[in-house]
Amino acid sequence: MSEDTFRSVEIERTSLGKYVVRNTRGGSMSMGAGEDGSFTPVELLLAAIGGCTAIDVDHITSRRAEPTQFSVEVTGDKSRDAAGGNRMENLRVEFTVAFPVGADGDKAREALPRSMRQSHERLCTVSRTVELGTPVSIVEAAGQD
Repeated sequence: MSEDTFRSVEIERTSLGKYVVRNTRGGSMSMGAGEDGSFTPVELLLAAIGGCTAIDVDHITSRRAEPTQFSVEVTGDKSRDAAGGNRMENLRVEFTVAFPVGADGDKAREALPRSMRQSHERLCTVSRTVELGTPVSIVEAAGQD
């Protein structure tokens, strides 16, 4: 992988079931098992799917008009498959977007369905990765004793 395609985050345990996630740009957020206000890994997955497509749609439609409302709700069902493994099903990304009255707003409204389709079919790395399925390697690094 080249430097411009490689992505990473680091996760550090702060206490039992509580972690901080850091990116290479210095951003951080809390993640946990769901006992407090921290995001769970499943919630972060939903946020990544919705956030990725929201950014795509926002960039495309906002060239035409600034939205007066722009929100995205991502839902799904956590289930257990026949083999006993946990997974998410019925993932759904719902946009609620409004634009001002006028020619520019009309252009943005016209671009909205196309931008959602483009994001889903081609642009959103996160949802495309989930839909296409990508192997995940779990490895143990040499620890410090």
